[in-house]
Amino acid sequence: MSKALRIDAHQHFWRLARGDYTWLNVETQPSLGPIYRDFEPADLQPLLQARGINGTVLVQAAATVAETDYLLSLADQNDFIRGVVGWVDLSAPDAVATIERLARHPAFKSVRPMLQDLPDPAWISTAAIGPAAQTLVRLGLRFDALVKTPHLPHLLTFAQRHPALPIVIDHMAKPDMAHHEFTAWRALMAPLAALPQVQCKLSGLVTEIGSGWQLDTLRPYVDTVLELFGPQRVMWGSDWPVLNLAADYSRWAEATDTLLENETAEQRDAVLGGNAINFYGLAPDASL
Repeated sequence: MSKALRIDAHQHFWRLARGDYTWLNVETQPSLGPIYRDFEPADLQPLLQARGINGTVLVQAAATVAETDYLLSLADQNDFIRGVVGWVDLSAPDAVATIERLARHPAFKSVRPMLQDLPDPAWISTAAIGPAAQTLVRLGLRFDALVKTPHLPHLLTFAQRHPALPIVIDHMAKPDMAHHEFTAWRALMAPLAALPQVQCKLSGLVTEIGSGWQLDTLRPYVDTVLELFGPQRVMWGSDWPVLNLAADYSRWAEATDTLLENETAEQRDAVLGGNAINFYGLAPDASL
């Protein structure tokens, strides 16, 4: 029997000279200093090889279509990038045309508006984005939801409105674990998990706590997601290089292995690769 493929379903690259990473500002947020440099494929590839990761999904980090084109060019140059999650202004007059153009690239798999950064948490349920959402469905694309707990009721409305659109909640919706937010987060995640087209990423957790994170803090949140969504609708991601603010690649991968130790081998294989392959429609022969 062939060994199950491992996929990092959420990682980033950036080149600062591009000038479109407005959030990455060390003058206003000095804590971002450790990741204020270029991060490109040559930086990640040795980390993937060390952990036996067979491929990745590269996710946008700037609210520009130009950055998405840049990420697609990296996919052309690096076989381990199996899919790209890009950015499109879904409410723009040319949104449909932009999605159609990007979708001509075989690596383009999903769209991620940066919902957590928008001033209105209800934007996803109130903006006139129906035509764009319908285009995603028509073209077999997906939707990555970069959200926090206050966005979840509005994401639910959006998901119910578009039941044929596959959606994945990035970073488990970033519960405020540092301040023990749990009950409200769980209550709002449950109805989303009840929708069969919604999945969840086990990623981006340690940076929500900081460098002092402990497995015991993460465990109830991870167990809750596995309970609500089931191991067949949860996918692992590193969120590298943002991860470097609180851990390193190997430490997070080892922590995940511990958090999943009570799952069956088949369930672990699904979370660590199979679900991402199925959700994003990645080539099953992904390899480095």
